[in-house]
Amino acid sequence: MTDIQRRGTTARYADSVAHAGVVYVVEVPASTDADIRTQTRETLAGLERLLQDAGSDKSRILMATIYLVDMADYDGMNEVWDAWLPDGCAPARACVRVAGLARPGWRVEIALNAALR
Repeated sequence: MTDIQRRGTTARYADSVAHAGVVYVVEVPASTDADIRTQTRETLAGLERLLQDAGSDKSRILMATIYLVDMADYDGMNEVWDAWLPDGCAPARACVRVAGLARPGWRVEIALNAALR
């Protein structure tokens, strides 16, 4: 049996959870009043830190789920996503519109699963 490793655990969530060679992370933007490009950059920077801390990196992402409050933000989010992701490392991905996120002003939330090194 493989141990489950949790980092940054609170009563409600963990910053990352690793099990069986895969790490699971979710991130939201730092700001609530910025445009989609800024919020996406903030979110991806946070995800990159979480992946590194867990022993992975953005080239090892297996699956991404992106939540957008407004699909009009899709192109702006993709512009930042495409520049951030290493060439040849595109994961399986879903992008869905949601009625809202936990904090008013958040425009994006991203969940990733990545292989550990």
